[in-house]
Amino acid sequence: MSTTTKAGTHALSLSAVSRNFGGIRAVADISFDVSHGKRLTIIGTNGAGKSTLFNLITGVYPLSSGSISVFGQDVSKQPAYSRAKLGIARTFQTSKLFQGLTVRENLYTSLRQALGEKKISWLANPSESDRLRTESTSILERVDLLKKSDVLVSDISHGESRQLEVAMALAMRPKILMLDEPAAGISPTERGRLVDLLKSLDKEMTLVLIEHDMAVALAVADEVIVMHDGTMFMQGSPDEVRNSSAVRDLYLGSNHE
Repeated sequence: MSTTTKAGTHALSLSAVSRNFGGIRAVADISFDVSHGKRLTIIGTNGAGKSTLFNLITGVYPLSSGSISVFGQDVSKQPAYSRAKLGIARTFQTSKLFQGLTVRENLYTSLRQALGEKKISWLANPSESDRLRTESTSILERVDLLKKSDVLVSDISHGESRQLEVAMALAMRPKILMLDEPAAGISPTERGRLVDLLKSLDKEMTLVLIEHDMAVALAVADEVIVMHDGTMFMQGSPDEVRNSSAVRDLYLGSNHE
């Protein structure tokens, strides 16, 4: 991904990024750039280091070595909230939803944060802000959850929970959207809707996606990175990765068409 943004910067740049846990090197010497508005998918077998890399980019884990820049600003030693202020929003492999709140109320938590409003009186009266309701309705329509807006999260399906997590990340108005296996455990119909949603994202938004579902991963990506044992095994276009015998042997398996 060599195309740069204005002022000569990339949306995201990693240089020799590594992370050790005791004597184990979970991520080793990873370097890549993501241009503004590009879609990067990171794939790999379980334990390849994908989620650890996400946690390094977002500031959940500190680096052991290397550097990370967001829109040309070195964030290597900055905490997660500082990186979020620069425009990074993410989802997680495990759900971070509030099970006792409705779908819309969960979305309000992200919208309030994005708007910089700290009061939480809306929990008692979520309709007090017309602006929040209007924005939440727009986002829920986009992820096909409007009909479930008043349903408790504990009562929606796993696939709908994944859709809501994407909605909450979008509510943060990110410049860089990072999704950690959004297609995990969802139905074929829901996967199709997810692909349509990701393809419809604002072209100004940069997308970085970890995905185990190859159909989703290759359908939405401009560029694909294959990780193995914490290292970058391959970087190329979706077609290059799809047609690579080395990747098939490593990751896709003999049943891949």
